[in-house]
Amino acid sequence: MTKLYFIRHGKTEWNLESRYQGAGGDSPLLSQSYDEMNQLAQHIKTVKFSHIYASPIKRARLTAVTIARQLKRRPPISLLSRLEEFNLGKMEGMKFDDVKRLYPEEFDNFRNHPDLYQSKVIGGESYSDVINRMTPAVLSIVQNNPDDNVMVVSHGAALNAEMNHLLGTPLADLRKRGGLANTSTTILESTDGKTFKLLKWNDTSYLNRKLDKTDLV
Repeated sequence: MTKLYFIRHGKTEWNLESRYQGAGGDSPLLSQSYDEMNQLAQHIKTVKFSHIYASPIKRARLTAVTIARQLKRRPPISLLSRLEEFNLGKMEGMKFDDVKRLYPEEFDNFRNHPDLYQSKVIGGESYSDVINRMTPAVLSIVQNNPDDNVMVVSHGAALNAEMNHLLGTPLADLRKRGGLANTSTTILESTDGKTFKLLKWNDTSYLNRKLDKTDLV
């Protein structure tokens, strides 16, 4: 049995400002985020991870490195481009309110109706595009780490889409479990490398603060 710990990166300046980052945008992690990564690491420090896989985008890469340094047994880290965030095209760097005003249909569908989201309008990736590039990476991770614990550090929207897909959720319902918080942990397990079971969704019980709306994607 392989157990996968999916972790969303720490909170960034653009997260705080309610801006879309996407695969092409990035902003510095907040100073508080490093404390929260350490809180997460303390929460899972007794877990023996065989490997950490992370998106190469800086906010995810730094999250993976920071957590790994605090673990009792420091696992190797591999960066996989397939774990990057959605390419959000014209929306990247824009505040949510501005996207809602300029692209109201795309804004609503991206958040609430994945099956209706027309990514070509903003020049980005669709939900199916992201799932189709992430799934081979996750299946390979499971195949290469049988009977191990592995950590996957990635991004809120991409992880939400991929994990729900792995759980067999229809495209139209991918957002129904709710968003993922910064520095959250979601745990899935697989015994055959094909089917997945949800053990924990969006766990933030180890963080020493209350979440607000800028935490969730």
